Amino acid sequence: MHFNEAEKYLYSLGNEVAAMKLGLENISALLKGLGEPQSNYLKVQVAGTNGKGSVCAFLDSICGEAKIRTGVFTSPHLVSITERIKIDGEPIGKESFAVIATRVRETAEAMLRDGSLQYLPTFFEQITAIALTAFADAEVDAAILETGLGGRLDATTAANAEIAVITRIDLDHQEYLGDTVEKIAAEKAAIIHAGSRVVVGEQSDAAREIIFKKIAKAGAVNADDIGGRWKVTRAAAGDIVVEAGKENVRHLKFGLKGGHQIENAETAINAAKAMMSADELVGRLSFDAIVKGLAHARHPGRLEYNGKYLFDGAHNPNGAEALAQFLRTEEKRAITVIFGAMSDKNAAEMARVVLPLADRVILTVPDNPRALSYGELSGLMPPEISRERMMVTANVPDAIAAAQYWTPDDGIILVTGSLYLIGEVRRQTVKS
Repeated sequence: MHFNEAEKYLYSLGNEVAAMKLGLENISALLKGLGEPQSNYLKVQVAGTNGKGSVCAFLDSICGEAKIRTGVFTSPHLVSITERIKIDGEPIGKESFAVIATRVRETAEAMLRDGSLQYLPTFFEQITAIALTAFADAEVDAAILETGLGGRLDATTAANAEIAVITRIDLDHQEYLGDTVEKIAAEKAAIIHAGSRVVVGEQSDAAREIIFKKIAKAGAVNADDIGGRWKVTRAAAGDIVVEAGKENVRHLKFGLKGGHQIENAETAINAAKAMMSADELVGRLSFDAIVKGLAHARHPGRLEYNGKYLFDGAHNPNGAEALAQFLRTEEKRAITVIFGAMSDKNAAEMARVVLPLADRVILTVPDNPRALSYGELSGLMPPEISRERMMVTANVPDAIAAAQYWTPDDGIILVTGSLYLIGEVRRQTVKS
Protein backbone atom coordinates (compact mmCIF):
# COMPACT_ATOMS: atom_id res chain seq x y z
CA MET A 1 0.00 0.00 0.00
CA HIS A 2 1.04 3.58 -0.60
CA PHE A 3 0.59 5.99 2.32
CA ASN A 4 -2.84 7.24 1.24
CA GLU A 5 -4.03 3.67 0.77
CA ALA A 6 -2.67 2.66 4.19
CA GLU A 7 -4.34 5.62 5.86
CA LYS A 8 -7.66 4.92 4.11
CA TYR A 9 -7.48 1.25 5.09
CA LEU A 10 -6.83 2.00 8.76
CA TYR A 11 -9.71 4.48 8.94
CA SER A 12 -11.98 1.90 7.27
CA LEU A 13 -11.55 -0.24 10.41
CA GLY A 14 -13.80 2.19 12.30
CA ASN A 15 -13.45 4.92 14.89
CA GLU A 16 -10.62 4.16 17.30
CA VAL A 17 -12.89 4.45 20.34
CA ALA A 18 -16.34 3.55 19.02
CA ALA A 19 -15.06 0.46 17.18
CA MET A 20 -12.46 -0.65 19.72
CA LYS A 21 -12.41 -4.13 21.22
CA LEU A 22 -10.76 -4.16 24.62
CA GLY A 23 -8.57 -7.18 25.29
CA LEU A 24 -5.01 -8.41 24.86
CA GLU A 25 -5.39 -11.82 23.19
CA ASN A 26 -5.74 -10.52 19.64
CA ILE A 27 -2.99 -7.90 19.79
CA SER A 28 -0.67 -10.35 21.57
CA ALA A 29 -1.24 -12.93 18.82
CA LEU A 30 -0.63 -10.28 16.13
CA LEU A 31 2.64 -9.21 17.74
CA LYS A 32 3.72 -12.85 17.89
CA GLY A 33 2.96 -13.17 14.18
CA LEU A 34 5.12 -10.10 13.56
CA GLY A 35 8.06 -11.65 15.42
CA GLU A 36 7.56 -9.95 18.82
CA PRO A 37 9.03 -6.58 17.75
CA GLN A 38 8.49 -5.14 21.24
CA SER A 39 11.14 -7.48 22.66
CA ASN A 40 13.94 -5.49 21.00
CA TYR A 41 14.06 -2.43 23.26
CA LEU A 42 13.28 -1.05 26.71
CA LYS A 43 9.66 0.04 27.12
CA VAL A 44 8.05 2.70 29.30
CA GLN A 45 4.24 2.59 29.41
CA VAL A 46 2.41 5.70 30.63
CA ALA A 47 -1.17 5.36 31.90
CA GLY A 48 -3.43 7.76 33.77
CA THR A 49 -6.24 10.23 33.17
CA ASN A 50 -4.37 13.52 32.84
CA GLY A 51 -0.79 14.33 31.96
CA LYS A 52 0.07 11.19 29.94
CA GLY A 53 0.97 13.12 26.82
CA SER A 54 2.98 15.72 28.71
CA VAL A 55 4.97 13.05 30.55
CA CYS A 56 5.70 11.36 27.21
CA ALA A 57 6.79 14.72 25.74
CA PHE A 58 9.11 15.42 28.68
CA LEU A 59 10.62 11.92 28.50
CA ASP A 60 11.11 12.14 24.74
CA SER A 61 12.88 15.47 25.14
CA ILE A 62 15.07 14.12 27.96
CA CYS A 63 16.10 11.10 25.88
CA GLY A 64 16.84 13.36 22.94
CA GLU A 65 19.19 15.47 25.05
CA ALA A 66 20.93 12.26 26.17
CA LYS A 67 21.28 11.05 22.55
CA ILE A 68 19.24 7.96 23.37
CA ARG A 69 17.46 6.64 20.29
CA THR A 70 13.81 6.74 21.27
CA GLY A 71 10.43 5.83 19.81
CA VAL A 72 7.24 7.47 21.11
CA PHE A 73 3.69 6.24 20.50
CA THR A 74 0.85 8.61 21.42
CA SER A 75 -2.79 9.20 20.51
CA PRO A 76 -4.77 10.77 19.06
CA HIS A 77 -2.99 12.73 16.36
CA LEU A 78 -3.81 16.34 15.53
CA VAL A 79 -3.18 16.60 11.78
CA SER A 80 -1.40 13.53 10.37
CA ILE A 81 -1.63 9.93 11.53
CA THR A 82 2.17 9.82 11.34
CA GLU A 83 2.34 12.07 14.43
CA ARG A 84 1.38 9.06 16.56
CA ILE A 85 4.71 7.36 15.86
CA LYS A 86 7.85 9.41 16.49
CA ILE A 87 11.43 8.28 16.24
CA ASP A 88 14.13 10.55 17.64
CA GLY A 89 11.54 13.27 18.11
CA GLU A 90 10.24 13.29 14.52
CA PRO A 91 7.08 11.71 13.05
CA ILE A 92 7.66 8.57 11.05
CA GLY A 93 8.00 9.16 7.31
CA LYS A 94 4.96 8.40 5.17
CA GLU A 95 6.82 5.84 3.08
CA SER A 96 8.06 3.94 6.15
CA PHE A 97 4.59 4.12 7.68
CA ALA A 98 3.03 2.65 4.54
CA VAL A 99 5.57 -0.19 4.28
CA ILE A 100 5.04 -1.25 7.91
CA ALA A 101 1.25 -0.76 7.76
CA THR A 102 1.22 -3.11 4.75
CA ARG A 103 3.26 -5.69 6.65
CA VAL A 104 0.89 -5.50 9.63
CA ARG A 105 -2.22 -5.72 7.43
CA GLU A 106 -0.94 -8.69 5.43
CA THR A 107 0.13 -10.51 8.61
CA ALA A 108 -3.23 -9.84 10.26
CA GLU A 109 -5.24 -11.00 7.26
CA ALA A 110 -3.16 -14.18 6.89
CA MET A 111 -3.56 -14.97 10.59
CA LEU A 112 -7.30 -14.33 10.38
CA ARG A 113 -7.57 -16.78 7.50
CA ASP A 114 -5.68 -19.53 9.34
CA GLY A 115 -7.56 -18.95 12.60
CA SER A 116 -4.63 -17.49 14.56
CA LEU A 117 -6.64 -14.32 15.20
CA GLN A 118 -10.16 -14.09 16.60
CA TYR A 119 -11.06 -11.05 14.49
CA LEU A 120 -9.42 -8.54 12.16
CA PRO A 121 -7.43 -6.24 14.48
CA THR A 122 -9.01 -2.86 15.12
CA PHE A 123 -7.62 0.54 14.15
CA PHE A 124 -5.92 0.99 17.51
CA GLU A 125 -4.55 -2.56 17.59
CA GLN A 126 -3.05 -2.17 14.13
CA ILE A 127 -1.60 1.29 14.75
CA THR A 128 -0.06 -0.05 17.98
CA ALA A 129 1.48 -2.95 16.07
CA ILE A 130 2.76 -0.54 13.41
CA ALA A 131 4.43 1.59 16.09
CA LEU A 132 6.07 -1.32 17.90
CA THR A 133 7.33 -2.73 14.60
CA ALA A 134 8.62 0.66 13.45
CA PHE A 135 10.60 1.02 16.65
CA ALA A 136 12.20 -2.38 16.14
CA ASP A 137 13.04 -1.56 12.52
CA ALA A 138 14.63 1.73 13.65
CA GLU A 139 16.61 -0.09 16.36
CA VAL A 140 15.55 2.31 19.09
CA ASP A 141 17.00 1.97 22.56
CA ALA A 142 13.72 2.75 24.31
CA ALA A 143 10.04 3.13 23.48
CA ILE A 144 7.65 5.42 25.34
CA LEU A 145 4.07 4.20 24.99
CA GLU A 146 1.05 6.30 25.90
CA THR A 147 -1.84 4.08 26.96
CA GLY A 148 -4.89 4.64 24.79
CA LEU A 149 -7.71 3.88 27.23
CA GLY A 150 -7.51 2.42 30.72
CA GLY A 151 -4.64 -0.02 30.94
CA ARG A 152 -5.75 -3.55 31.76
CA LEU A 153 -7.09 -4.26 28.27
CA ASP A 154 -5.40 -1.55 26.22
CA ALA A 155 -3.35 -2.74 23.23
CA THR A 156 -0.18 -1.00 24.48
CA THR A 157 -0.21 -3.25 27.56
CA ALA A 158 0.61 -6.22 25.35
CA ALA A 159 4.11 -4.77 25.02
CA ASN A 160 4.73 -5.79 28.66
CA ALA A 161 6.69 -2.64 29.52
CA GLU A 162 9.54 -2.88 32.01
CA ILE A 163 8.69 0.56 33.46
CA ALA A 164 5.10 1.51 34.32
CA VAL A 165 4.20 5.17 34.87
CA ILE A 166 0.83 6.21 36.28
CA THR A 167 -0.13 9.88 36.10
CA ARG A 168 -2.97 11.52 38.01
CA ILE A 169 -6.20 9.50 37.88
CA ASP A 170 -9.63 11.13 37.64
CA LEU A 171 -13.08 10.25 36.33
CA ASP A 172 -13.02 9.73 32.55
CA HIS A 173 -14.34 7.08 30.15
CA GLN A 174 -16.59 5.81 32.95
CA GLU A 175 -18.65 3.72 30.53
CA TYR A 176 -15.56 1.59 29.87
CA LEU A 177 -13.50 1.86 33.06
CA GLY A 178 -15.99 2.16 35.92
CA ASP A 179 -17.85 4.92 37.70
CA THR A 180 -15.51 5.54 40.64
CA VAL A 181 -11.90 6.65 40.96
CA GLU A 182 -11.11 3.34 42.66
CA LYS A 183 -12.43 1.29 39.72
CA ILE A 184 -10.59 3.44 37.19
CA ALA A 185 -7.38 3.24 39.24
CA ALA A 186 -7.63 -0.55 39.24
CA GLU A 187 -7.94 -0.59 35.45
CA LYS A 188 -4.92 1.67 35.00
CA ALA A 189 -2.80 -0.04 37.67
CA ALA A 190 -3.24 -3.30 35.78
CA ILE A 191 -0.28 -2.30 33.56
CA ILE A 192 1.89 -3.22 36.56
CA HIS A 193 3.33 -6.73 36.47
CA ALA A 194 5.93 -8.81 38.28
CA GLY A 195 9.33 -7.19 38.09
CA SER A 196 8.19 -3.89 36.62
CA ARG A 197 9.49 -0.64 38.08
CA VAL A 198 6.58 1.67 38.87
CA VAL A 199 6.55 5.46 38.91
CA VAL A 200 3.46 6.95 40.53
CA GLY A 201 2.45 10.56 39.93
CA GLU A 202 0.38 12.76 42.23
CA GLN A 203 -2.79 10.89 43.24
CA SER A 204 -5.85 11.09 45.46
CA ASP A 205 -5.67 8.88 48.56
CA ALA A 206 -8.18 6.47 47.03
CA ALA A 207 -6.24 6.00 43.81
CA ARG A 208 -2.88 5.80 45.56
CA GLU A 209 -4.10 2.99 47.83
CA ILE A 210 -5.26 0.93 44.84
CA ILE A 211 -1.99 1.47 42.95
CA PHE A 212 0.30 0.53 45.83
CA LYS A 213 -1.76 -2.56 46.61
CA LYS A 214 -1.23 -3.62 43.00
CA ILE A 215 2.52 -2.99 43.25
CA ALA A 216 2.73 -5.23 46.30
CA LYS A 217 0.46 -7.94 44.89
CA ALA A 218 2.28 -8.08 41.54
CA GLY A 219 5.74 -8.23 43.06
CA ALA A 220 6.70 -4.99 41.30
CA VAL A 221 9.16 -2.34 42.50
CA ASN A 222 8.23 1.17 43.61
CA ALA A 223 10.75 3.32 41.73
CA ASP A 224 10.91 5.71 44.71
CA ASP A 225 12.66 2.95 46.64
CA ILE A 226 15.60 3.19 44.24
CA GLY A 227 17.51 6.33 45.19
CA GLY A 228 14.55 8.21 46.67
CA ARG A 229 12.06 10.44 44.89
CA TRP A 230 13.25 13.40 42.85
CA LYS A 231 11.28 16.63 43.23
CA VAL A 232 10.08 19.47 41.03
CA THR A 233 8.82 22.64 42.73
CA ARG A 234 8.27 26.31 41.92
CA ALA A 235 10.64 28.86 43.48
CA ALA A 236 9.41 32.15 44.90
CA ALA A 237 10.83 34.00 41.87
CA GLY A 238 8.80 31.82 39.51
CA ASP A 239 11.61 29.54 38.36
CA ILE A 240 11.17 25.77 38.40
CA VAL A 241 13.47 23.92 40.79
CA VAL A 242 14.54 20.36 40.03
CA GLU A 243 16.07 18.37 42.89
CA ALA A 244 17.69 14.99 42.28
CA GLY A 245 19.07 14.47 45.76
CA LYS A 246 20.98 17.11 47.73
CA GLU A 247 23.89 17.23 45.29
CA ASN A 248 21.82 17.99 42.17
CA VAL A 249 19.61 21.09 42.31
CA ARG A 250 18.88 23.22 39.27
CA HIS A 251 16.68 26.24 38.44
CA LEU A 252 15.13 26.44 34.96
CA LYS A 253 12.21 27.53 32.80
CA PHE A 254 9.86 24.87 31.44
CA GLY A 255 9.29 24.15 27.79
CA LEU A 256 5.61 23.42 28.54
CA LYS A 257 3.21 26.05 29.87
CA GLY A 258 0.89 25.78 32.88
CA GLY A 259 1.33 25.23 36.60
CA HIS A 260 -0.02 21.69 36.26
CA GLN A 261 3.15 20.77 34.37
CA ILE A 262 5.10 20.77 37.64
CA GLU A 263 3.59 17.46 38.70
CA ASN A 264 3.93 16.06 35.17
CA ALA A 265 7.60 17.05 35.13
CA GLU A 266 8.16 15.40 38.50
CA THR A 267 6.57 12.22 37.22
CA ALA A 268 8.74 12.40 34.09
CA ILE A 269 12.05 12.87 35.90
CA ASN A 270 11.28 9.96 38.19
CA ALA A 271 10.50 7.87 35.12
CA ALA A 272 13.86 9.00 33.70
CA LYS A 273 15.49 7.94 36.97
CA ALA A 274 13.92 4.50 36.57
CA MET A 275 15.26 4.37 33.00
CA MET A 276 18.76 5.23 34.26
CA SER A 277 18.85 2.03 36.28
CA ALA A 278 17.74 -0.16 33.36
CA ASP A 279 20.48 -2.42 32.01
CA GLU A 280 19.93 -1.09 28.48
CA LEU A 281 20.62 2.54 29.47
CA VAL A 282 23.12 2.41 32.33
CA GLY A 283 25.44 5.40 32.14
CA ARG A 284 23.60 7.09 29.29
CA LEU A 285 21.20 9.43 31.15
CA SER A 286 22.57 12.37 33.12
CA PHE A 287 21.06 15.03 35.36
CA ASP A 288 22.10 17.66 32.81
CA ALA A 289 20.15 15.85 30.07
CA ILE A 290 17.10 15.66 32.32
CA VAL A 291 17.17 19.39 33.07
CA LYS A 292 17.70 20.31 29.41
CA GLY A 293 14.92 17.94 28.39
CA LEU A 294 12.44 19.64 30.71
CA ALA A 295 13.44 23.04 29.34
CA HIS A 296 13.17 22.06 25.68
CA ALA A 297 10.06 19.85 25.72
CA ARG A 298 7.22 20.65 23.32
CA HIS A 299 3.69 19.24 23.20
CA PRO A 300 1.48 20.49 20.35
CA GLY A 301 -2.14 21.16 21.21
CA ARG A 302 -1.54 21.66 24.94
CA LEU A 303 -1.39 25.32 25.97
CA GLU A 304 0.20 25.96 22.60
CA TYR A 305 0.18 29.45 21.14
CA ASN A 306 0.24 29.82 17.36
CA GLY A 307 -0.34 33.35 16.13
CA LYS A 308 -3.70 34.49 17.41
CA TYR A 309 -4.69 30.98 18.49
CA LEU A 310 -4.26 29.19 21.79
CA PHE A 311 -4.80 25.42 21.53
CA ASP A 312 -5.44 23.34 24.61
CA GLY A 313 -6.72 19.78 24.56
CA ALA A 314 -8.52 19.92 27.93
CA HIS A 315 -11.15 17.21 27.51
CA ASN A 316 -12.14 16.35 31.07
CA PRO A 317 -12.85 18.34 34.27
CA ASN A 318 -9.30 18.12 35.64
CA GLY A 319 -7.83 19.33 32.37
CA ALA A 320 -10.41 22.12 32.26
CA GLU A 321 -9.41 23.26 35.76
CA ALA A 322 -5.76 23.42 34.70
CA LEU A 323 -6.68 25.47 31.63
CA ALA A 324 -8.87 27.83 33.66
CA GLN A 325 -6.08 28.40 36.18
CA PHE A 326 -3.70 29.26 33.34
CA LEU A 327 -6.16 31.72 31.82
CA ARG A 328 -6.79 33.43 35.16
CA THR A 329 -3.12 33.89 35.95
CA GLU A 330 -1.43 34.28 32.55
CA GLU A 331 -3.89 35.61 29.98
CA LYS A 332 -5.29 39.15 30.23
CA ARG A 333 -6.52 39.64 26.66
CA ALA A 334 -10.06 39.30 25.32
CA ILE A 335 -10.82 35.62 24.75
CA THR A 336 -13.03 34.04 22.12
CA VAL A 337 -13.51 30.31 22.74
CA ILE A 338 -14.25 27.76 20.04
CA PHE A 339 -15.68 24.83 21.99
CA GLY A 340 -16.63 21.33 20.91
CA ALA A 341 -16.62 18.01 22.74
CA MET A 342 -17.15 14.29 22.37
CA SER A 343 -20.33 12.66 23.66
CA ASP A 344 -18.44 10.44 26.11
CA LYS A 345 -16.90 13.43 27.91
CA ASN A 346 -18.24 15.58 30.75
CA ALA A 347 -18.81 18.58 28.51
CA ALA A 348 -21.12 20.30 31.00
CA GLU A 349 -18.43 20.43 33.68
CA MET A 350 -15.78 21.51 31.19
CA ALA A 351 -18.06 24.31 30.02
CA ARG A 352 -18.82 25.36 33.60
CA VAL A 353 -15.13 25.71 34.43
CA VAL A 354 -13.73 27.36 31.29
CA LEU A 355 -16.43 29.20 29.36
CA PRO A 356 -17.31 31.89 31.96
CA LEU A 357 -13.74 33.20 31.45
CA ALA A 358 -14.47 33.94 27.78
CA ASP A 359 -15.77 37.16 26.27
CA ARG A 360 -17.46 35.22 23.50
CA VAL A 361 -18.24 31.50 23.04
CA ILE A 362 -18.65 29.75 19.71
CA LEU A 363 -20.00 26.21 19.88
CA THR A 364 -19.20 23.83 17.05
CA VAL A 365 -19.18 20.21 15.96
CA PRO A 366 -15.89 18.46 15.08
CA ASP A 367 -15.96 16.04 12.17
CA ASN A 368 -16.15 12.95 14.37
CA PRO A 369 -19.05 10.51 14.86
CA ARG A 370 -18.69 10.83 18.64
CA ALA A 371 -19.05 14.62 18.65
CA LEU A 372 -21.90 16.33 20.50
CA SER A 373 -24.22 18.33 18.24
CA TYR A 374 -24.36 22.09 18.68
CA GLY A 375 -27.89 21.65 20.02
CA GLU A 376 -26.67 19.26 22.70
CA LEU A 377 -23.83 21.62 23.58
CA SER A 378 -26.24 24.57 23.83
CA GLY A 379 -28.22 22.72 26.48
CA LEU A 380 -25.09 22.29 28.62
CA MET A 381 -24.10 25.95 28.82
CA PRO A 382 -23.66 27.50 32.28
CA PRO A 383 -26.17 30.29 33.14
CA GLU A 384 -23.45 32.97 32.99
CA ILE A 385 -23.17 32.49 29.21
CA SER A 386 -25.85 34.81 27.81
CA ARG A 387 -27.23 34.52 24.30
CA GLU A 388 -25.40 37.72 23.41
CA ARG A 389 -22.05 36.09 24.27
CA MET A 390 -22.71 32.78 22.50
CA MET A 391 -23.29 31.56 18.99
CA VAL A 392 -23.57 28.08 17.50
CA THR A 393 -22.10 26.75 14.27
CA ALA A 394 -22.73 23.45 12.52
CA ASN A 395 -19.11 22.88 11.52
CA VAL A 396 -15.55 23.93 12.26
CA PRO A 397 -14.95 26.16 9.20
CA ASP A 398 -17.96 28.29 10.20
CA ALA A 399 -16.66 28.45 13.78
CA ILE A 400 -13.24 29.65 12.60
CA ALA A 401 -14.80 32.32 10.39
CA ALA A 402 -16.99 33.54 13.25
CA ALA A 403 -14.08 33.60 15.70
CA GLN A 404 -11.90 35.60 13.35
CA TYR A 405 -14.74 38.09 12.80
CA TRP A 406 -15.64 38.56 16.48
CA THR A 407 -12.17 38.54 18.06
CA PRO A 408 -10.48 41.96 18.40
CA ASP A 409 -7.00 42.46 16.97
CA ASP A 410 -5.44 42.26 20.44
CA GLY A 411 -7.53 39.26 21.53
CA ILE A 412 -6.96 35.51 21.29
CA ILE A 413 -8.95 32.57 19.99
CA LEU A 414 -8.90 29.62 22.42
CA VAL A 415 -9.73 26.24 20.89
CA THR A 416 -10.58 23.62 23.51
CA GLY A 417 -12.82 20.75 24.57
CA SER A 418 -11.43 18.06 22.27
CA LEU A 419 -8.12 17.14 20.66
CA TYR A 420 -10.10 16.19 17.56
CA LEU A 421 -11.41 19.76 17.40
CA ILE A 422 -7.91 21.15 17.82
CA GLY A 423 -6.60 18.96 15.01
CA GLU A 424 -9.34 20.14 12.67
CA VAL A 425 -8.76 23.82 13.47
CA ARG A 426 -4.98 23.43 13.14
CA ARG A 427 -5.33 21.89 9.69
CA GLN A 428 -7.19 25.00 8.54
CA THR A 429 -5.26 27.74 10.36
CA VAL A 430 -1.66 26.67 11.05
CA LYS A 431 0.86 26.80 8.23
CA SER A 432 3.15 23.77 8.16
